[in-house]
Amino acid sequence: MTDFRDVLRAARGSGTLDGAHFEAVARGAADQSVPDYQLASWLAAVYARGLSPEETFAFTMALARSGGPLEPSPGAVDKHSTGGVGDKTTLVVAPLVASVGIPVAKMSGRGLAHTGGTLDKLESIPGFRVNLSRDEWAQVVERVGVAVAAQSRELAPADGRLYALRDATATVDSPALIAASIMSKKIAGGARALVLDVKVGRGSFNSSVAEGRRLAQLMLEVASRAGIRAEALLTNMEEPLGQTVGNALEVNEAWATLQGGGPADLRAVVLAVSAAMVAQARGAGGPDAAAAAGREVRAALDGGQARDKFREWVQAQGGDVDQVERGLPLAPAALVTWAGEAGVVSRVDPLLIGRAAMEIGAGRRVAADVVNPRVGVAVLVKTGDRLSPGAPVGRVYAESPSEREQAVRRVREAVKVSAGAAALAPRPPVVWEALSTPH
Repeated sequence: MTDFRDVLRAARGSGTLDGAHFEAVARGAADQSVPDYQLASWLAAVYARGLSPEETFAFTMALARSGGPLEPSPGAVDKHSTGGVGDKTTLVVAPLVASVGIPVAKMSGRGLAHTGGTLDKLESIPGFRVNLSRDEWAQVVERVGVAVAAQSRELAPADGRLYALRDATATVDSPALIAASIMSKKIAGGARALVLDVKVGRGSFNSSVAEGRRLAQLMLEVASRAGIRAEALLTNMEEPLGQTVGNALEVNEAWATLQGGGPADLRAVVLAVSAAMVAQARGAGGPDAAAAAGREVRAALDGGQARDKFREWVQAQGGDVDQVERGLPLAPAALVTWAGEAGVVSRVDPLLIGRAAMEIGAGRRVAADVVNPRVGVAVLVKTGDRLSPGAPVGRVYAESPSEREQAVRRVREAVKVSAGAAALAPRPPVVWEALSTPH
C-alpha cells in the first residue's frame, strides 16, 4: 500500500506526477482509505503548483476509472456547463436534442456557492428522481431518449469526494482541477460526443474570455486524448442568464421557454448549445452542418416537440408534470423598484444576484446545506435597459420578511445605472466563440 505521505511530498515537489501518483489519490478518495485532511493537503499542493496537460489527463483518467471499468454511454451526446447564475439550459437543451432523435444521457451535479446545480432544479419538481443506478439511467434513455442522473458510486466516485473538499478548501477555481472533475464524469459516463458550455464573466470561475478559452482548450485536449468528439462554447456570464435564479423559479422559466417563450438570452444559449450537440453527435463539421443543426433544433423548440419530450422525460423519472404545467409553488414575493436617478443599466452583477439567492436558501454555502426550492430572485432588467425612479427591477421570493428585505438590498446593489447611453459599453454577445476538437 502506498504511504500517502509520499504522495503529498511528490505533489509539493517540482517533478512530473505520473499515472501511479494520480491512481493513489483517486483510489484513496474512492475507498475512503485516505482521510479528508490528507486529501485536502493534496488539493492545496496541486492548486499551488498547477498541472500540465499531460498530468491533467492522467488525473482525469484516474478519477474516471475510480468506479470500475469504463462503459459506453447509452446516449449519443452529453453536455456540461462550467457553472453560472441562472443557468437552467440543461432543462431545455436535454429534451430539445432528444426530440430530434439524438439520445442524451447526462450526469449532473448540485449547486455550490453562488452557482446553481441542475439536480437541485430537477428535485424542485415533486417526485423527480435523480438517484438512478446505471441500469435505470440507461433504461430511461432507451425508453424516452433522455435521462439526467446524479453522480453515484459507479460513476467517478473519487471525484464526488474531491469535489466537496475543493469547496471546503477554496481550491474550486483551479483550471486543472475543474477540467479533471468535469471530464472525468463525462469519460466515466461513456460520452462519445460532448459540448462544453464554458461560462465567462463575473458570475463564473472565468473572469475573462482569455481565461475561459484556456480552460476550454484544456478540456478539449483531454477530450481528444480520450477519443471524444467535443466542442466548447464560450458564453456570457456578465449578468444572470435569463431572468430567474432559484430552483423552482428556474424550472418555471425553462417550461416557459419550452412553450416558445422565455428570455431571449436563455433561448439563444439553448439553441447554440443544442445545435452544437446535434452536430457533434452526427460527427458533422463545418458551417453548413452547424446551420442545418441550428434550423433543426429551432423548429423542434418552436414546434412543441421539445416541450412534449420534456413531459415524457419528467414522467419517466417520477416527476409531477401537471405541477410543472401549473407552475411550481414559490415563497412570498416582494417587488424591487429602482430607487436611484433615471439612466441606463450598465451592469447587473451576477455574483451579487447569486449571493442574494444563496443567502435566502436557494443555494449552498457548504455542500451539506439543504436548499429551499421555493425561494430565489427574478431580475427584470438587462444591461442597456432604461430605468426611471420607481421602475421595477426585480422580485425576491423568500420565506420571511427579514430575508426578503435582505435580498431586496442585494438586488438593488447588483443593478448599476449610468447617467446616459453615451458612456455605456456595447452589450456583450451571448456566445463569444466556439472551439472544437478535430473530427
